[in-house]
Amino acid sequence: MADSTLLSGDLRLAGRLDGRFFELLEALHATGSINRAARAAGYTYKGAWLILESAAKLAHEPLVERVVGGRGGGGTRLTPASLGLLAAWRHLQTQQAAFLREQEAWLTQQPALAGLLRSVSMKTTARNQFAGSITAIESGPVTTQVCVQIAGGHEVVATLTSKAAERLKLALGKAAIVMIKSSAVVLVTDFGGYALSARNQFAGTLSRVERGAVSSLVVLTLPGGMHLTASVTNDAVDALALQVGQAATAVFKAYSVMVAVAVD
Repeated sequence: MADSTLLSGDLRLAGRLDGRFFELLEALHATGSINRAARAAGYTYKGAWLILESAAKLAHEPLVERVVGGRGGGGTRLTPASLGLLAAWRHLQTQQAAFLREQEAWLTQQPALAGLLRSVSMKTTARNQFAGSITAIESGPVTTQVCVQIAGGHEVVATLTSKAAERLKLALGKAAIVMIKSSAVVLVTDFGGYALSARNQFAGTLSRVERGAVSSLVVLTLPGGMHLTASVTNDAVDALALQVGQAATAVFKAYSVMVAVAVD
């Protein structure tokens, strides 16, 4: 099974001895040299000694000892207490990895929960990121249109190439994440009797206007509590007199929507 992606664990012994400390012990056990072990574990020579001395004070006994003589002229080795700690760490790491794999297998059997966690774990620069499920797919020779229903019953329409849709193995009911960059969102406060061609149009109320040096981030709250963020020039904010509590509609093209699905 692949490494855990929905779960992770920060393993520490006694609340203080973490993975980096044990990397130092592993390197010291392998090399017999504080200097080489420090470089391998990413410490300075002084830093390695400091962390070993601090750990020894917590343990109330030495964790390393000097070795005099020999072909290499001596060196440093782990004490029996330190070797015991290292063995315990290796055992616990194995047990923890098995536990995380087991629990992730359980999570993947809870589609809604697994989808939520994947959406939270995804890191992108897109300010608008919503998890949902695919409700419709219209495939064409060149492009494919996909509808994804998100929280609040809202439906986002995305247009992507048919090759991309095939690569993503899109299917009805499959969990998906839609992403829209804030710069792709247009705010309309008055349609003036016109209708727009953009497939995605969401009416709501402005809940935040965060002014910057050149542009402002404007948040539109939709019925049901969902938030859409638009990046608007300060000139446009002033021209439209945008303010909290004002009714507006967020508009963005289907081509501006990116779709992500979990890798099978």
